[in-house]
Amino acid sequence: MFSFFRKKTPPTAPDPEKTAVPNATTVAPDTLAPEAVRNGAVHFSRPGPPTLTSPVTVSVRASWTNRLRAGLRKTSSNIAAVFTGTKIDETLYEELESALVLADSGVKATQHLLDDLKRRVKENKTTDPATVKVLLADAITDLLTPLEKPLVIGEHRPTVMMVVGVNGAGKTTSIGKLTHHLCYRGASVLLAAADTFRAAAKEQLAVWADRNTVEIISQQGGDPAAVSYDAVTAGSARGKDVVLVDTAGRLPTQLHLMEELRKIKRVISKADASAPHEILLVIDGNTGQNAVAQVKAFDDALKLTGLIVTKLDGTAKGGVLAAIARERPIPVYFIGVGEKLEELETFNAREFAQALLA
Repeated sequence: MFSFFRKKTPPTAPDPEKTAVPNATTVAPDTLAPEAVRNGAVHFSRPGPPTLTSPVTVSVRASWTNRLRAGLRKTSSNIAAVFTGTKIDETLYEELESALVLADSGVKATQHLLDDLKRRVKENKTTDPATVKVLLADAITDLLTPLEKPLVIGEHRPTVMMVVGVNGAGKTTSIGKLTHHLCYRGASVLLAAADTFRAAAKEQLAVWADRNTVEIISQQGGDPAAVSYDAVTAGSARGKDVVLVDTAGRLPTQLHLMEELRKIKRVISKADASAPHEILLVIDGNTGQNAVAQVKAFDDALKLTGLIVTKLDGTAKGGVLAAIARERPIPVYFIGVGEKLEELETFNAREFAQALLA
């Protein structure tokens, strides 16, 4: 779900074909995708309602939910097994504790959920294990709700997003799917191929640019910061809504490479003093508690604004989001379950909790 706001002043000299209207248009709820209606009105900078070529339908979201449940089936079946008995006793709680830890929830989040669940069971005076499972879904939802935040596009034009992550997390693929998600909702996007270290990284991003029919800024063997600077200035000159900056994969322990990311961030701010407006970390949902360590390290170095959690299928356990919520509650803007363009969606705490316990 995205909120679009008109900038108070145009980024460049007025152009007869691009001059913004004096007042932002509020799109009526019945013209929006279901998630837009759920999260409230959306403000667009363009005159009149935007053209959403393929509006998201309820059936599309339902299909997404089914894929998410399928991806988390291993975890959900382990947790569901705890509630097959007839008693609510310490044995149940001990088994649940083991299931949550195995789901990568971490010790702190697991203890928080158990304490919260026991409180809810006592308040509701329930004696039915099936009801306890429902109460657990409520507890997980409450824990994850602080991570649920819409990504705002349009307060700045272009909105500059710097995307970071370790090697193999699915960073470039996530940029491609995020580009699709943005274009799907009427935003114009420019890509910056600032990963100049990895072989064929530029070519991989170019493929995603072709699939989404968007422009890309790249240089043969260029400096990553220079590519980023050129992309931001080009995005401003061309009136783009979003500039997405791809960066090379980094391990948090590679201090000299982490410094390179800080350099990119500084150079971007020279092209636009308010940028980057979003610094997104892509994390692999299969990496367990290591993902929490990545979040902490990249946040300490760059001040993250949001997360994209990928590969929540196959062996992914999903509980790591609970650990993140407890230890470093940075918004999770998107989660992904596969390789297809449409297999990246906005994060919804209730939806995720239910999939985790389905």
